[in-house]
Amino acid sequence: MTKMTETNDIFAEAAELIKSVGKKYKYSESNLESFLRPDREIKVSLPININGRKKVFTGYRVQHNNARGPYKGGVRFHQNVSRDEVKVLSLWMSLKTALVNLPFGGSKGGVVVNPKELTEKELESLSREYVRKLYDVIGPDKDIPAPDVNTNPKIISWMIDEYIRIAEKEGNKFSGDALFGAFTGKPIEKNGLDGRVEATGFGGAVVLNELAKKLGRSPKDTTVAIQGFGNVGYYFSKFASDFGFKIVTVSDSKGGVTDKKATLKNGLDVEKVLECKLEKGMLAGCYCVGGVCDINEGKRLSNEELLELPVDVLVPSALENVITEKNMGKIKAKIIVEMANGPTSPTAHEYLSKKGVVIVPDILANSGGVTASYLEWKQNIEGGKYKKEEVLEELRQILSKAFAKIWNEGKNKGFDLRTASYGIALKNILE
Repeated sequence: MTKMTETNDIFAEAAELIKSVGKKYKYSESNLESFLRPDREIKVSLPININGRKKVFTGYRVQHNNARGPYKGGVRFHQNVSRDEVKVLSLWMSLKTALVNLPFGGSKGGVVVNPKELTEKELESLSREYVRKLYDVIGPDKDIPAPDVNTNPKIISWMIDEYIRIAEKEGNKFSGDALFGAFTGKPIEKNGLDGRVEATGFGGAVVLNELAKKLGRSPKDTTVAIQGFGNVGYYFSKFASDFGFKIVTVSDSKGGVTDKKATLKNGLDVEKVLECKLEKGMLAGCYCVGGVCDINEGKRLSNEELLELPVDVLVPSALENVITEKNMGKIKAKIIVEMANGPTSPTAHEYLSKKGVVIVPDILANSGGVTASYLEWKQNIEGGKYKKEEVLEELRQILSKAFAKIWNEGKNKGFDLRTASYGIALKNILE
């Protein structure tokens, strides 16, 4: 998940799309307008000591909709966090949780800070202060935060520690492991979920595999290009490769790698590529096939070039808005799996859909993460413990079922997958 830009435009675009889909499903404009308006928008001041002086940071939490259950959404630390950004992300979370039929609503939070400028002690102070200011409106049955941009299990461990400290002092109807259900994305040793790290990428690979079955495509004959090789991109490529898909090129922020002649014939050894990247600090030169990395057989390419390769499947898993009217005419892939949030502009989506490109929307493709968060919350509330194999199997079942429903909806109503996804999500919230 990545930092967004032009948030006002993105919210307006999201709202227009929801209104457009809502009309197709016969919802009144007043109902749609009411849905778009968040239940609560919270802005807090977060004073912490830095070098002996008090500095005040600004934090946000937008609780969009809890018609289906507690609010659910991440917390990001970034210098460009804004109310508008958090607002649109909370809206998408409401849709995402409803789409895969989880008993959650949608929320999102953030702090305006560059975490790289803080010491670990200062970062911990900021994390704990955020919880202190929001304690009354978060909790296992109220609003359940999780990691997002520039936050991680360590930061969440500070947050849950602070939450439990206050809860035990003030009295709380939850006790024991159930209190840990106030946050997800926790370290495994703090009642986190084994398999959470893999979940988003695994979920996307499951959806691609189900789509291939519907389209009658053989994975071993299906070439895949993945833009973004962070946590999501790596695990997507790993599990898609396990399903038999041919991952022919991957990229990070510095560019990507494929075979020297760009024949796109050989599937990469994904785990070796990761080892090489960690050793070199970049993907360039990490052309690894069959357990061997050979810089002489590889070719470096830019992220822009990767998007325009003649592959069967294109997977933008890093930045938003990378497929636009500027490059949509050069996109050759027949399938796009949106692992990033909002990687395809509305204009490009319409253009490519009319050309017959099948686009798996982000609210389905990357919903494995929030689905795993549900399992983590569930194990905390119920006092159980999932094994990684059980987590991945649960994810496979939940996402396969969601995909089948969306596919059938699209076929029955003549809608593309995005329209069908938004329609089902709205139906699950508004009816």
